[in-house]
Order: sequence, then C-alpha cells, then structure tokens
Amino acid sequence: MDKKYQQIVSRDWFDIDYWHQQQAVDGESVGRGVTYFFHQQKKRFVLRQYRRGGFLGKLVKNSYLYNGIKNTRAYQELKLLKKLRKAALPVPKPVAALIQVEGWYYRASIIIGLIKNAEDLFHYLKKSALSDEQWQQVGFMIRQFHNQGLYHSDLNIHNIMLNKKGKFWLIDFDKGKFIKPNHPQLEDNLRRLLRSLRKEKGKCPDFQWQESDWAWLLQGYASSSK
Repeated sequence: MDKKYQQIVSRDWFDIDYWHQQQAVDGESVGRGVTYFFHQQKKRFVLRQYRRGGFLGKLVKNSYLYNGIKNTRAYQELKLLKKLRKAALPVPKPVAALIQVEGWYYRASIIIGLIKNAEDLFHYLKKSALSDEQWQQVGFMIRQFHNQGLYHSDLNIHNIMLNKKGKFWLIDFDKGKFIKPNHPQLEDNLRRLLRSLRKEKGKCPDFQWQESDWAWLLQGYASSSK
C-alpha cells in the first residue's frame, strides 16, 4: 500500500457494495472483468479485480497459484507503478491492493488513482482524429517507458489515455516487467499496438486512424534516444 493511504484505506475500499451504500460509485467499465470508478474525500479512484483471460479464464476466473506475497500480480503491479512514478512517467497513482489467500491459491484486487478528465484512445478516435504532432507525442511517450526498460504486456489502443490538457498516459501494467532498455522484446509492444489499431479500423471504417499515422508515431518514438 502507498504510505500516503495507510491510515485511510480499509478492507471496505475493495467492496463495491460498500461504495454503492455510500453513493460513491461513479461508473464502471466492462472488459475481461468489471472495473469500477468511485470517489472518496474529493478524489476519484479505480477498483479492479484480477481476472484470467483466454481459455483458462473460462475455467478459473479469478484465482492464481500462491507463491508468496511478493510474487502476486497485485503486489508486482503496485511495485512497478511506484517505480514508474518515481521516474516521472505518466502512469496512474498506485494506492493499495488486497490479496486474499485461500490454501494454495489467492485472489487479488487493486486500487489506483483515476486520471482526471481523460479517455482512452479507442473512444477518442471513434470521434476525432489525432494530429501528426499528437501521434509523435504517443511515440515519444512509449519510448520514454522503453528507455526505462518497461515492457508493457498488453499495449493496445485501450491502454493509452488522453486528458483534456493534451497529455498522454499509459495504464494497466498487470504482468508488466522491466527488462534491458535495448532488448528486442520491447519492439513487441509496438507490433501489438499496431495490430490493435488495425483491428479497430477493420471493425469500424469511421475509426479516425490511417496507416500513415503510424509513421508519425514511429518518428516520435525515434526522436528519443536510448
């Protein structure tokens, strides 16, 4: 847990029914699981439970083999976010995690700060296009993470945010890891992002992205040396 929240966060914070009773739930987002948004003390937060994807996720939705607290996905994500925040990178503020151990397995949830007045690029591009300069900024931002050796396990258009001040952010660092800054595996992030853009364009012809935009992103990515 972040030291700032040690005297504030309780187990109730991880119970969405508790926030409903407080009339503090602002909304939710449905994906692999349900992500909830709530407010407390004039601040807004995100509550997310860890859930499996793929075929295994159909059999075992939200439990994982327990091998020590420091090896849990929630602990690892909080630790990673703290390191990225220390490096002044645009990521959400880590708040707290709940890890429930039951025999050989555990379930976990995480709370992070909500990025104010922001939406993911998927929803933004359904309404408006980014300028060439903005695509360069996206590429530049990704390179800043790669310069730190951060490998994002699921870099797609849903995990890049843009706020009303024009600043880009990166979210969802579950299963992320640090590797060597010049490691070839980092290029997988770019390929995954390109696949994500092409997929959304194929599903929605009005999606405001063109193949030529990718060149601007790569130009921004290349503008920051390793």
